[in-house]
Amino acid sequence: MNMNICILGASPKPHRFSNKVLNLLKKKNYSVFPIHPVHSEIDGVSVLKHLSDVTVPVHTLTMYVNAGVSDPLTDTILKLNPKRVIFNPGSENDGLKQVLETAGIDVRYDCTWVMLNENRF
Repeated sequence: MNMNICILGASPKPHRFSNKVLNLLKKKNYSVFPIHPVHSEIDGVSVLKHLSDVTVPVHTLTMYVNAGVSDPLTDTILKLNPKRVIFNPGSENDGLKQVLETAGIDVRYDCTWVMLNENRF
């Protein structure tokens, strides 16, 4: 696919949607960059500790963290400058959404898992 996708709040737990999305993205040959401060590897993919550790251009940042976690990352996300940010259910953040849209970033309240399965990712 040649698109870099960051998963903020990636989980090693197979029942979590962030984990299901990581594995589906791998299966569909996307370049996946899971972000989590504790884990070093999830399902064979190296994990970055912080969003600021990403050093490649990012097409999509898919969010699996709540507003309390994402609010302090506003400047980091703006610096990352993804083309698109997807707020998955439970990660919605109206203030951050407005800031990102003002910066020209495509923002969606959607479910990455559903988008991938419906071929509208």
